[in-house]
Amino acid sequence: MKFIRTIQSLNTPEFKEALKDDIQTSDPRQLPLQQGLSLSSYVGSSPFSAIILDIADVSDVLQVKTGIFYTGIIADCSCSDDPTPTDEQNEYCELQFTINKKTAATTVKLLDN
Repeated sequence: MKFIRTIQSLNTPEFKEALKDDIQTSDPRQLPLQQGLSLSSYVGSSPFSAIILDIADVSDVLQVKTGIFYTGIIADCSCSDDPTPTDEQNEYCELQFTINKKTAATTVKLLDN
């Protein structure tokens, strides 16, 4: 993952909006959302949203703590005669994005909360 727009807008008024946009347009399959589930079985297909909780400028990287709101699916038995509808459950987890200020290369990890 590369957060190019974030790095290009560093030290400008558009920085936080660019950061949030880079996070929210990330491929959800590259994020540890599955590991962050607490109420459901697997990640739903609804779009996720992010809030910026903290930004730390540490040497050559930015460390960004974010809250991610997304949906999970409660798995049923998947039987052909199962009348249980697929149920989406709201989920929340916290992720830390580490962004290299020179290359925009970005890594992400799930935080314990």
